[in-house]
Amino acid sequence: MSTAAAGAVKASALASPNDTVRVACVGIRGQGNSHIKEYSKMANVEIAALCDVDESVLNKRLGEVEASGKKRPAAFTDIRKVLEDKSIDVVSIATPNHWHSLMGIWACQAGKDVYVEKPCSHNIFEARKLVEAARKYNRVVQHGTNSRSTAALREGTERLREGVIGDVYMARGLCFKWRDTIGKKPDEPVPAGVHYDLWLGPAPKRPFNPNRFHYNWHWNWDYGNGDIGNQGIHEMDIARWGLGVKYPSRISSMGGHFMFDDDQQTPNTQVALFEFNEGGQKKMLVFEVRHWISNHEAGIGDRKGSTNTVGNTFFGSKGYMAIDGYGSYKTFLGKAQDPGPSRSEGGSNWVNFIQVVRSRNMADLNADIEEGYLSTNLIHLANISYRLGRTLNFDSKTLRCVGDEEANRMFTRDYRKPFVVPEKV
Repeated sequence: MSTAAAGAVKASALASPNDTVRVACVGIRGQGNSHIKEYSKMANVEIAALCDVDESVLNKRLGEVEASGKKRPAAFTDIRKVLEDKSIDVVSIATPNHWHSLMGIWACQAGKDVYVEKPCSHNIFEARKLVEAARKYNRVVQHGTNSRSTAALREGTERLREGVIGDVYMARGLCFKWRDTIGKKPDEPVPAGVHYDLWLGPAPKRPFNPNRFHYNWHWNWDYGNGDIGNQGIHEMDIARWGLGVKYPSRISSMGGHFMFDDDQQTPNTQVALFEFNEGGQKKMLVFEVRHWISNHEAGIGDRKGSTNTVGNTFFGSKGYMAIDGYGSYKTFLGKAQDPGPSRSEGGSNWVNFIQVVRSRNMADLNADIEEGYLSTNLIHLANISYRLGRTLNFDSKTLRCVGDEEANRMFTRDYRKPFVVPEKV
């Protein structure tokens, strides 16, 4: 976090009375429903508005909030109408990836604080613009990498800094999730109640297809970033956090879409390698995505009924640390791999966010957008390397790939008007 961001920002009165934080949740079918549930648990936090381009989803969530005994929120299908409401303090975004940054930028410009789901962007350019908007408008912007607020993982990364496993030279991120084929589906008419042009937003105009809509958009390059940018961003963020690094110097990724003949564009098997050379000290990050039958590693995911292995392993001169993505760490020390410090305890990224919305002390924000931007960069660089089929050499001063303009052009996209991420925020 920059010095300016780390300092306390002058408190500004909430738009709502009695210190109540009024939240608008945008994109509420899947993870967005988790946002609603998290805010609903908190004292003096009101779900003031819900926004979704699918009216069937919107009406369902409105009814659920009302049935829980809460006041029925205002209903919107267009984020721009939400931002016109001056009584809204917070916009909480859980839309498809291709909307994350633009909605976040617009919200900052409208004077709202922002919780934005992971990854914070669809490409590198717009992630930087979101950070710029957060700083320019002095907004609290929390990135949805929830492990940053997990008590066990915060302790674990601190122990890595203290040298519990010696000098840490390598991290291995694991994203093994059992995902079946999505099959093939033809284009079809837009379903009743779906505002499809708003769903497309910045993305190119294409016919409606159910395999590019609810959830399966993750596996289409126009909207998603594959599983390395879906589940994987959590583990990538932990890996970078634990290594204590920012920008890689070399990136190489390969893989493919194995086993299934279906509509998925993104790889279901992918390995990415990152080399860091900061302060004259080299470190390595190895990341692997796998979508089918897998073993567990280092005890990660080794629980009854679990088919997934999601977490990280850190390797040091005196031992290794295994982090389970569900909120625990264990250490194994020396050649005998004797058990060392361990802990299992969760936490809430949303609670931390609301605390900072009230205090305006940016130094207390666990998953500041700048950290999200740095980790999301790794996702995008890996996918660019994979799609081009070659190693990238990255310059941390110019923030460009050296001698590779084709790769640099993939840092951004052609935005469909009027849904354009601005050069100047």
